[in-house]
Amino acid sequence: MNGIDVIIPVYRPDERLHELLLRLMRQTVRADRILLVNTEQALFDESCLEGTEGVEVVHIRKAEFDHGGTRHMAAMRLDGAFLLFLTQDAVPADDRLIERLHRAFAGKGPSGQEVDAAYARQLAAPDCNVIERYTRAFNYGPKSRIKTAEDLPQLGIKTFFCSNVCAMYRRSAYKELGGFVRHTIFNEDMIFAGRLIAQGRAVAYCADAKVVHSHNYSGREQLHRNFDLGVSQAEHPEVFGGVKSESEGIRMVKQTAGYLCRTGKPYLLPKLVWQSGCKFLGYRLGRRYRSLPGWLIRRCTMNPGYWEAAKRQ
Repeated sequence: MNGIDVIIPVYRPDERLHELLLRLMRQTVRADRILLVNTEQALFDESCLEGTEGVEVVHIRKAEFDHGGTRHMAAMRLDGAFLLFLTQDAVPADDRLIERLHRAFAGKGPSGQEVDAAYARQLAAPDCNVIERYTRAFNYGPKSRIKTAEDLPQLGIKTFFCSNVCAMYRRSAYKELGGFVRHTIFNEDMIFAGRLIAQGRAVAYCADAKVVHSHNYSGREQLHRNFDLGVSQAEHPEVFGGVKSESEGIRMVKQTAGYLCRTGKPYLLPKLVWQSGCKFLGYRLGRRYRSLPGWLIRRCTMNPGYWEAAKRQ
């Protein structure tokens, strides 16, 4: 028994979830329990469990799903010393993912801060486009790092970066800080990481713990995603208020443009400008969502169910 439990929210599972589960079965450090929280039982394909053992499934209704609340509910069903959250499309790149994430918790920050969260490197899938591939490499570089409040002047909001695509948490710290926010449109991982940092703890980026995960989002999809990101930050000024954020995005665009020119792909610059503009517009609208009419919010969001749930509360 390694004291590690895995939680995976699921909706319309496909072959990537099946491969993810098979690779979890082959890890050098095995999870004690694997819990799938599936949205809409009628849409769950049992074939994704073929060749696996000990995988538990809990079904919820679509109206019940919440990025933070659903994951917290699952965490409270388990009792391992460490909680590993994955998304259904994040496939371990090798058999040492869990081992390497778990090992990060032995590290310390520069002033002795305890590591209470660790997240993995995300590698681009084979079908990933050039711009998204570079973005993955920019956000998830080859060098591991332990981040603390001491990094805020240099890293700004990236100090809080932590992705539940693949992230592990120390259960005792998770419970002590109250876990993920129960009702959030997005970004429950960074909100919690921000609270860890504020409490004098550390977040580890583990470059040698790798999952294959990427998306080929259109400009419109980028706008929706960044709108929700902006909303989540606006709703949690106690975490994100006063922390610089947009400069990192500008740096990424500049470096991506330089990469495209160096590699003989300047014809992709208009696409980069378009997608970057969509990201920026979505983010700025999200940060100012309280001044927007309801119909515009519904056009901009990636999660309309969040706003319907908010009306009911």
